[in-house]
Amino acid sequence: MPVEVVFFDVGGPIYGDRPYYEALWRAIEEARPGADEDDFWRRFEACRRDQRGPFTRRLAGGFVGDADVAGVIDRARELWEYPPETLLPDVRPTLEALHGRYRLGVLANQERWIRDTMARDGLDRFFELWAVSAEIGADKPDRRIFEHALAEAGTTPDRCAMVGDRLDNDVRASRSHGMKAVWLLRGEAPDDPTPAQLAEADAAVHGLDELPDVLRRL
Repeated sequence: MPVEVVFFDVGGPIYGDRPYYEALWRAIEEARPGADEDDFWRRFEACRRDQRGPFTRRLAGGFVGDADVAGVIDRARELWEYPPETLLPDVRPTLEALHGRYRLGVLANQERWIRDTMARDGLDRFFELWAVSAEIGADKPDRRIFEHALAEAGTTPDRCAMVGDRLDNDVRASRSHGMKAVWLLRGEAPDDPTPAQLAEADAAVHGLDELPDVLRRL
């Protein structure tokens, strides 16, 4: 079935992922002064390579005890923001190209302020569907956020595509709900994905400028 609805993750596809992980590092450093920042980024690269499980909890748990992980994650959310310069350069041209041809949506693990941030950058006008984890009370890959997104779309899952940079949260989770999955190979994606990893997605792209042609083929 042809794609009618395209959902986007935010961190990676729209804004650079680095601001979140810098906020997480600052939260870890507050909780554990003297923690090794180089070790933190090495662990982050390992998460990117293996694409297994929640990056945030794994990274925080490597530096603080289990009892402190939730507090560190909450603190990271307080420190996290997307400055205007973190908007990626291929976003606006791609949204302009897709707008009117597809219904566009946000399906992302984000705080409530993401709507204001995207409005600041003139992106909110492109999106009619919103599935934001902080509003729904469920993070990807939880089925509830995908069920919410599909209910908002009001069409069958096979007419919906998900564009994201994570195998676990985006590709596997969306395909398990019958959606098509486009893996964007930047941000939290590995630099050199394996053939087995690539085979999990319906398509893989290195930039959003490739997306219009890929969606036509799906």
